[in-house]
Formats: sequence, C-alpha cells, structure tokens
Amino acid sequence: MKAVLALVLLYVGTFLVVIQSASQGQVQAAPQNAATTQDNLPQGQAKPIDPVKESDIRALMELVGVRDQVQDGVSASAEQYREKLLATVPDNEKGQTFVNAFVTSYEKKFDPDKVTDQVVGIYDKHYTDEEIKGLLQFFGSPLGQKVAAEMPKIAREVAAASREAGNKASRDALQALKAQNPEIGQSARLGNGQRRWPQRGQGQNQSQGQPQSQPQQADSSQP
Repeated sequence: MKAVLALVLLYVGTFLVVIQSASQGQVQAAPQNAATTQDNLPQGQAKPIDPVKESDIRALMELVGVRDQVQDGVSASAEQYREKLLATVPDNEKGQTFVNAFVTSYEKKFDPDKVTDQVVGIYDKHYTDEEIKGLLQFFGSPLGQKVAAEMPKIAREVAAASREAGNKASRDALQALKAQNPEIGQSARLGNGQRRWPQRGQGQNQSQGQPQSQPQQADSSQP
C-alpha cells in the first residue's frame, strides 16, 4: 500500500510541475539552464539516454498522458494571459482583436512535443530503469489507469481550493494593514482588479478636462 501511495504522489508531483512549467513559460528558459539540467554537460549537448529506457519512459508518459497535461497547461496559461492583457488594453473591438491574436499566436508558437522530449530527459535523470518499469507496471494496472485519469481533475480542484484560500488570505491581510495604515495603504491593491483603460464613454469625459487619475482613484478602493 505504501508503494502505491508513493507512486501516486510521484505522479501528482510530475503533473503539477509540468502544468506549472507550462503556465509560467519556463520552457523558454530551459535552454539557458541546460548545463545544470543535463548533469553539467556543456550547454546544448544532451545526455544520451539508453534506447530501451527511453522507449519505456515514452510508454510511461503515454500511460499517464503527459502530452495532454502539457497541452492543458498551455490552454490554461493562454487564458491567464488573456485575462491579464484584457486588463491593459482598450475595452473595445480593437482591444479584443489584439488579445485574441496574441492567444492564437502563443498557442501556435508553444511546442508541446519539445516539452515532451524534455520530460523524457527529466524522467531519465530522476528514475532508474527498474523504477521506470515499476511505474509502467503500476500505471498499466486498472488502479494505475484510474489514478492517471483522476489525478488531473484532483490537481485542478486542489489548485482551485488553494487559489481561493490564497485570495481570501491576501484580501484579509491587505484590508487589515490598510486599516492600520490608512495613509500609506489607501491606494494599495492586489492584481488587476479593474481595467486601467477607461470604459467606453469615459475617454470623452477625460478629454474634456477631467483628471486622468480617476481610474486609479476608483481602483484604490479595491483590496
């Protein structure tokens, strides 16, 4: 039973790392760290992997759906980028078109196959041949297949619960500090609570002499 739990934890860890890497764009930074991630080989020189072990690793990745996880991470990060951009561009058709074009280009430029190849090297570095075969045996079983199917859902639910708790804690902490330090904390806010660009019709009022700082003043009431 302990061995099964250990394998499940390993899978959860792998899933979360892959998703986090995709959402934070760490894949683009990977070549800069090649010397450290490939056992200090010269940059650009990949560590050779035993063909039999590589075949086993790719079979394992297929069982646990690594490529699908990477693709899910790309989609999730694209939506995060969309939300951030929407808060910084004009709230009109041109702004929407700009954001949609970025998301489309981002998804085209992100290469999940390249990430998958990098994951092969990561598995090779952290697991021995025997461990890979053991993981293959587990994830090839009915229980292992259920773990592979359910863990992405569980990971998303855990991430959502953690995000909700973190948002509440940050709001409560900031509100308490603003109450204690009203002069300093008056304009303090977290995230992109509201658009920095004016909504339709507001730009005309500003052009007629209203202060440009009004949108920021509206934001100051946000935690």
